[in-house]
Amino acid sequence: MPDSGSEEVAWVEEMSAVGRCTFVKAYVASCDLTQENVEEELQTLVKASRSKLSGIRWILDCVGKFQGGMTATHVATSRHDGIDYLKSANFERGLALLETHNLSFDLQCAPIQLVESAASLFAKYPRLKVCIDHMGKPRRLLGVDLMEDGVINPNIVPDEKELQVWREGMRAMAALPNVYVKLSMMGYAIPGWIRTKERQAVLKSLVRETIDMFGANRCMVAFNWHVNAAVSDGDGASKVGPDAVELLKMFGWFFEGYSKEQTEFLFAGTAKKFYQLK
Repeated sequence: MPDSGSEEVAWVEEMSAVGRCTFVKAYVASCDLTQENVEEELQTLVKASRSKLSGIRWILDCVGKFQGGMTATHVATSRHDGIDYLKSANFERGLALLETHNLSFDLQCAPIQLVESAASLFAKYPRLKVCIDHMGKPRRLLGVDLMEDGVINPNIVPDEKELQVWREGMRAMAALPNVYVKLSMMGYAIPGWIRTKERQAVLKSLVRETIDMFGANRCMVAFNWHVNAAVSDGDGASKVGPDAVELLKMFGWFFEGYSKEQTEFLFAGTAKKFYQLK
């Protein structure tokens, strides 16, 4: 959550110049599309990235004020607390510029926003490639990870109301051929999913349902490994999470029965296509 996306990109490029981060092929940079000088900021990002700018990401999940994370609102949205940017004319003005500049948009929002605003908004921009982050962020479908006494929550029946909102939004987005989805942050949907075979099975069904909606050629694996397994996997919703090897093995299990071509799309091909990687 950098204060300046262009400064963050410049910082990474400085490291690359001295032999670090030389593997970076493209940037999905942070940029507030509602700002008045958004066109100038996009040009600054292109320059800072040495023309490796592929897209923009701006965290939008908002179902009201942050309230300490009790809602499905990300702490980053406290910058515009309680305002749904997907309904903002200023945001749409900036979004239109991305289509003009052949830049993609990474969409992180709450499931209800997919239903109420995202699908209708992105339908207006069919040439703008959009990637839904974190499977659309269904929230705690099986409840909390641990009960008050520290015992693992035994529930394996998903919250049907939450699931239906997510399904409605994801199906509406899947109907738009320019929309893709990342398979990531599994622990946000099911905190502590790694603890039991039963929870893993529920998560597997959720991942496969997502792929069924969008197709393997519009889904991509993403690690989201910014801090550690538990935090990165579930946004702090649990104290446990898979390590990198475990997660890769789990994805292999999730994708059992898919063809070699489908699996290659999921692990690499979709991302290469979406982010214009050579």
